[in-house]
Amino acid sequence: MGKITTGKIKNVSLIAHGGAGKTSLAEAMLFDSQSINRLGKVGDGTTVSDYDSEEIKRKISINSTLAPIEWKSNKINLIDTPGYADFISEVKAVLRISDAAIVLVDALAGAETQTGKVWKMADEQSLPRLIFINKMDKENADFEKALESLKNTFEASFVAIQLPVGANKDFKGVIDLVKMKSLAFKNGKMAEEAIPDDLKSKVDEYAKVLIEAVAETDDELLTKYLEEETLTPEEIIEGLKKATKSGEIVPVFCGSATENIGISPLLNAIIEYLPSPDERSETTGLNPKTKEEEIRKPAESEPFCALVFKTLSDPYIGRLNFVRVYSGTLKADSQIYNITTKRREKVGHMFQMLGKEQKDVKEAIAGDIVAVPKLSNTHTGDTLCDEPKPIMLNKTVFPVPVFSIAVEPKSKGDDEKLGSSLTKLTEEDPTFTVKREHEIGQTIISGMGSVHLEVKINKLKQKFGVEATTEERKIAYKETIRGTSKVQGKYKKQSGGRGQYGDVWIEFQPLSRGTGFEFENKIFGGSVPKQYIPAVEKGLKEAIIKGVLAGYPIVDIKAILYDGSYHAVDSSEMAFKIAASMAFKKGIQEADPVILEPILNVEVIVPENTMGTVIGDLNSKRGKILGVDPIGDSYESVRAQVPEAEMKKYATELRSMAHGNASFSFEFASYEEAPYDAQEKIIAEAKKEKK
Repeated sequence: MGKITTGKIKNVSLIAHGGAGKTSLAEAMLFDSQSINRLGKVGDGTTVSDYDSEEIKRKISINSTLAPIEWKSNKINLIDTPGYADFISEVKAVLRISDAAIVLVDALAGAETQTGKVWKMADEQSLPRLIFINKMDKENADFEKALESLKNTFEASFVAIQLPVGANKDFKGVIDLVKMKSLAFKNGKMAEEAIPDDLKSKVDEYAKVLIEAVAETDDELLTKYLEEETLTPEEIIEGLKKATKSGEIVPVFCGSATENIGISPLLNAIIEYLPSPDERSETTGLNPKTKEEEIRKPAESEPFCALVFKTLSDPYIGRLNFVRVYSGTLKADSQIYNITTKRREKVGHMFQMLGKEQKDVKEAIAGDIVAVPKLSNTHTGDTLCDEPKPIMLNKTVFPVPVFSIAVEPKSKGDDEKLGSSLTKLTEEDPTFTVKREHEIGQTIISGMGSVHLEVKINKLKQKFGVEATTEERKIAYKETIRGTSKVQGKYKKQSGGRGQYGDVWIEFQPLSRGTGFEFENKIFGGSVPKQYIPAVEKGLKEAIIKGVLAGYPIVDIKAILYDGSYHAVDSSEMAFKIAASMAFKKGIQEADPVILEPILNVEVIVPENTMGTVIGDLNSKRGKILGVDPIGDSYESVRAQVPEAEMKKYATELRSMAHGNASFSFEFASYEEAPYDAQEKIIAEAKKEKK
């Protein structure tokens, strides 16, 4: 590809519900543009964009993949995205740096659950869109029904630009309603034909709807239309361009990605109707020096700034950062400034990526997308800029992980290797987190669902050679007391030679929730010498790590040392430390010990028609409903407090209850006393695990 300008770039995401055919469409576009010479298939694992071994095995997209296309002297940076809910963060990151989107709709299923989610994300970025109704060659495919489902689901002006010629196995082409031409496809070749007689009345009907829709977006065209003057194809195209780029109209196309029907007209539509970076709004950011907002125009003459929207960690080439340039020019063999980390970075090579293939490029102008290897301190979300002209771009806000499991290395001694490999995976994926829970002795990995975490575990082995085992995450219960007790702890040992002697009287009292542990010395008259007081406190602090009911840490108690005795020869720090631990065990048992469970603040965003089911389910989980608030026209926010133990599999359960249309988030609220039956169960499980 020769020298291009910002006005000749199109950054377009393919988004849809899983299985709608995004990867197949990307493959067909690459093939028609001669970017590849062989049409791969998802089922065979031979497509450009699904090259990861997990994607090939599962036959779904897991990663967003860049596929640049040259078409009519333009560069289309096409980005194939996952459709499965567990990998929604990939879609969110890509839409942040896109200038437009193509939404695929299955001709059999119409608008589906995930279609709604990605549509909303595209709305958040104010992206112009095209619709491609795919799989018109399949049995029971129905263009009009799919179009109607869009109109019933989303608030947008959907306007058919094409109609299908034939259906199911007889599907052979499309009718262009703008130019009033029938386009037939055979073996990837397109030929113009006469519009079939049996479709002429329908074509006239849809063409009228198209002209009306375009006319209503432009006063001049509307006047001409109302005066019953004929709008020329050129006027319709010009009006459609403006209306599509402004979002007033969403043009609808159709075809079959796997049969390569309707692909070249779609490529033409990208060039014709979707905006280039210089037609989008200017980029704004914060000047870290002045703390004021700054504007960067998408021009080579502007100071350089770019956003890192994706990171890959490769055991051989290291870290690979995908960068969208918003202004200025990024050049190979140059130095840039990472304003996020306040570090200078050396740019050696830059790549144009085609799936996993890398092609060296010397520069990337405003609007373009490249991959930069071996930046030592740069991660997803970082802003790169010229150091003398700093600017901080807004980061993408990713959803919070909602599904967790525990992981440990299969082979002893691989702890360090597992830790470093997990860290590299977190660099790739902002919705994948790792945390060492010392209280429960587990390493916890969290993500968006079970499939998400399965993929990460498999990647550990494939990319880093670390095999890991998983188990259910333990709940970090705690123990406390409800009553008070006064007990003696006496340690006396004689075994020839110097003995051991320590004697303490300690009172244990409950404290308010969240206080922790307090120690008070009330010894008067030297019954316990001052030099042994710290040993008593240390003995208690070590003892509270393991409670008397189920072995969980003891919290919210006060220990008061008020009496004791000592031996002039046999007493020692160790003896008093042991005496304190003996008093602790006895004292806690006599002070009405109970188990505390962690409670979460939970917010569920759910459609109105599913709200009753969700609230009933939360109630069954011992949840306390705090409130319900409307969000928009058809969604509700349900706020509740729920025990963490009841939320282990909620991501999967909610997806099933709301058919994928709901989402939730949570945060720690407090510790509260567990009900008696729950305590009995926790104690029984602890005894079983101990055995």
